[in-house]
Amino acid sequence: MPAWVYILKCSDGSYYAGSTTNLERRLWEHQNSFYKGYTSSRLPVELVWAIDFPTEHDAFLFERQVKGWTRAKKETLIRNDWDEIHTIVKTERQTRERKKRAVS
Repeated sequence: MPAWVYILKCSDGSYYAGSTTNLERRLWEHQNSFYKGYTSSRLPVELVWAIDFPTEHDAFLFERQVKGWTRAKKETLIRNDWDEIHTIVKTERQTRERKKRAVS
């Protein structure tokens, strides 16, 4: 069964990443505060990006990855600018390596 990873833009301008096997139902749940949580206090929400995966497990793994991304990286994903995502990743890696060397 295919599964989706999606990003919502909340009324406060923040982003929420999630995954589901039924995108339409899950959007309805977010928009109607079906579950109390992050998005229920930031309505309305708007779907700004989604992609399907062959399995729930694949979608879950990518969702966890996206949840840890910076706002800039999420906005780059929303624009589907994969070249810029690679640039951000490279810059992040270089920054981590510099910090590691400074501590050593």
